[in-house]
Amino acid sequence: MRTTSKEFTEFFPQLIEDIVSELPSFGATPEMVSRIRQMIEYNVMGGKMNRGLSVVDTVKIMRGEAELPKDINEKALVLGWSVEWLQAFFLVADDIMDESPSRRGQPAWYRRKDVGILAINDSFILEACIYRLLKKYFRSEPYYIELVELFHETSYQTELGQMVDLLTAPENDINLDRFSIQKHGYIVEYKTAYYSFYLPVALALLMTGTPADSPIFQVAKDILIPLGTYFQIQDDYLDCYGEPEFIGKVGTDIEDNKCSWLVVQALDRVTPEQRQILDENYGRKSPAEHAQRVKQLYRDLDIEGVYKSYEDKAIAELQDKISKVDESLVPREVFTAFLNKVAKRTK
Repeated sequence: MRTTSKEFTEFFPQLIEDIVSELPSFGATPEMVSRIRQMIEYNVMGGKMNRGLSVVDTVKIMRGEAELPKDINEKALVLGWSVEWLQAFFLVADDIMDESPSRRGQPAWYRRKDVGILAINDSFILEACIYRLLKKYFRSEPYYIELVELFHETSYQTELGQMVDLLTAPENDINLDRFSIQKHGYIVEYKTAYYSFYLPVALALLMTGTPADSPIFQVAKDILIPLGTYFQIQDDYLDCYGEPEFIGKVGTDIEDNKCSWLVVQALDRVTPEQRQILDENYGRKSPAEHAQRVKQLYRDLDIEGVYKSYEDKAIAELQDKISKVDESLVPREVFTAFLNKVAKRTK
């Protein structure tokens, strides 16, 4: 039985209290305690929570239990929320770097008048909270250091992906020569796939007694990194071709000069004349005709058809990999659960 969002969010206040209750021992004033509480509530809550929920659900699959014992369930919830805390740390910092006006339907944290550039330090505090929680709940566990190292490793990988993303498309500097299929692949793998797909499963594997040197981790990586890549390419596709009222947002990758899968596929196929159209229109925020010209070029190149072919091939390859998983090591359901959520999604 999958964990519901309600079950997951009901545990969140306990973790906030874990963090704020120890602040006085660090000499924190009431003002500091109030600010940190507000900052956590504003930034950690509010997303879809798929990453965190995946930790708990994977623990259930690994243990073969629809309902977990109370102590095991608590630990799984802590790890799930730790992934959400990691996401919050990334997003607060990412919004500053991208100068994003909003996040999850509200002003980006740094855009608040009472926050501003202090958001940089707040992002550091959000990251530090992860290790406070791991220490409180897992210090006596034999796999404690593996959890800590996994979070450090994943943070580093994500930050490297962010660096390539920023260097490829710096603010107000449009140069499509920086874009390539290879760079897009690196950004997607390191900025998205590791922390969104591999991390939740790796945490669940460690928690359910899988030795850190087990080949299961490489099996998981060989499936989940391509799955995460497929997920992000889907996102790029839906940004352009998804219906705003259905996907819940208006796509802006073209206007924002994103190194999207669509544009690198187009760059790989354009004639010199079509390349000029891209150079003159990609990354321009206004007027709207610029984005429409790029979309027309995508139609001329049948980028939608290119995507559909890629999607069919990606799903077939993932299904083949999953079918070869040794179930004496790990249930295939760990991976099919992820694939079923992602395959052919439309929002």
